Amino acid sequence: QVQLVESGGGLVQAGGSLRLSCAASGRTSSTFVVGWFREAPGKEREFVATIEWSGGRSYYADSVKGRFTISRQNAKNTVYLQMNSLKPEDTADYYCAAGEVFSSTPMQGDYPYWGQGTQVTVSS
Repeated sequence: QVQLVESGGGLVQAGGSLRLSCAASGRTSSTFVVGWFREAPGKEREFVATIEWSGGRSYYADSVKGRFTISRQNAKNTVYLQMNSLKPEDTADYYCAAGEVFSSTPMQGDYPYWGQGTQVTVSS
């Protein structure tokens, strides 16, 4: 089993920054892919970014490209999502997920392990 714990959410003004963390424990693997998804009120959960644990390839949703950066610190089993130039439409619950499929068309089903989420609110 794999456990994922997100942290770093909060309230920020438009244009500000936040860094989310996803700490992994349990039966982690060097072949893991870790992704971030978000779910805004009244909307479906959507893909944000993903990164390979070993090779470091990453991929972003068009809506966050150039503003968000996903990175990993293998020694700490932690993946980060640096969010800059935040917009009110970035307001959502952000979820970390892990799986073993790296794809440029990420789907929730590719990630069997999920964290509980962390809330991000961007005020205008």
